[in-house]
Amino acid sequence: MTAPALELRGISKAFGSVQALHGADFSLAPGEVHALLGENGAGKSTLMHIAYGMTGLNRGTIRVRGAPVSIRSPWDARALGIGMVHQHFTSIGALTVGENIELAVGRRTGGRDDGRTETALPARLMEGLPKGARVDTLTVAQRQRLEIVKALATGATILLLDEPSAVLAPSEVEELLALVREFTARGGSAVLITHKLPEVFLVSDRVTVLRSGRVTLHAPVQGQTPASLAEAMIGHASARLIADVLGAPDLQVKRARENLAPAGTAVRVGDIDVMPGELVGIAAVLGNGQRELLRAIALGRGTAFVPEDRTTEGLIGVMSVTENMVLGLDTDPRWTRGVRLDWSAARARTAELIERFGIRALGPDVPAGTLSGGNQQKVVLARALEQAPRVLVAENPTRGLDIQATVEIHDRLRAAAAQGVAVLVYSTDLDEVLELSHRVLVVHAGKVREAPKGADRRVVGEMMLGLGER
Repeated sequence: MTAPALELRGISKAFGSVQALHGADFSLAPGEVHALLGENGAGKSTLMHIAYGMTGLNRGTIRVRGAPVSIRSPWDARALGIGMVHQHFTSIGALTVGENIELAVGRRTGGRDDGRTETALPARLMEGLPKGARVDTLTVAQRQRLEIVKALATGATILLLDEPSAVLAPSEVEELLALVREFTARGGSAVLITHKLPEVFLVSDRVTVLRSGRVTLHAPVQGQTPASLAEAMIGHASARLIADVLGAPDLQVKRARENLAPAGTAVRVGDIDVMPGELVGIAAVLGNGQRELLRAIALGRGTAFVPEDRTTEGLIGVMSVTENMVLGLDTDPRWTRGVRLDWSAARARTAELIERFGIRALGPDVPAGTLSGGNQQKVVLARALEQAPRVLVAENPTRGLDIQATVEIHDRLRAAAAQGVAVLVYSTDLDEVLELSHRVLVVHAGKVREAPKGADRRVVGEMMLGLGER
């Protein structure tokens, strides 16, 4: 019997009083793509960080190709043939592709190609990735490809991928997954951490699900359904949750015009009007001008803004939930008395919002940075909606959130539109844009075009890449 490429047994890990993993088991077979699923805080990243030497374990054993090993650092992991592709790009923009590869390998090649990269990965992975090009001139898809190249250039035969498709257009996702499949067909093994269930069914052989640090499912993908995986992740199945969040490869735009106001324009983008009660999706590949577009709109009067990075732009982590709620709303009559802030009134109002938005916090005085990602996002959204805006602009409002938190954010956005707010939502997840939106605007190279009525994800994806433009 062939030994697993990577085996983790009885892994336990605690961070202070928080137990992140409770005797978790994971086994990766040679030549397979193994999906690792779970809600935020379920322990999946911690488990893979242990495998890559970024985090130490409290108890348990690790085996690589059947042999017990001790992995104390990423250097140890790379020496054992383990590479990791992180969710956020790690390349240095001012350096060239070749220089970034050399840094990853930990040696200089003197400008000569010794063939190590090409033998460690599918040859076509280097296509369209010139070694002399500066990284900051590359497209998002090229930069993601470079992250994989760097991992495999070290000779990795085991690849740990953390949300590798988060910022890619649909056709680029298909290409990425095909490359991962090609890598495993050549004898490599890959772990795919993802929140996108369609990817699981498209590319994975087996799946492991973690919930609250414990394994709730370890099985072949064949025979599973979105509902069964959702049940393993959150403890109960919900048909509505699956329809709203998980999507499917052929997801069509769904229209919901009944909430549109009969007349009046809330915001105008070029020649495109966004009406009160509309929920308009913005689809674009990273770096095409959608960030500048949305932030220009957010400067308008009566507009509330939910930035994509809640930790650096949305909240100040060391300040309390109440203090964060007051930020930007320091003239709100509910907690201002002339030129003074009535902190007692602000705390009382924040406590009401904590209850209404289902924010899991010990109270209005706890630091915002102690909340989970989903609860931090609820604070940011609650503050935005507390302004009673005419227009709500949201950038990647569910990025990095688990299924349950995503559903709750979606419900809030739909409810705002139903109450007459003009809602614009940008997401790197095209399925999310299509599912949420009454209409879809595509931004490419700074130009805004409206997607045809009923356009599916392939059509919108091609528009995101500028195909078919005149």
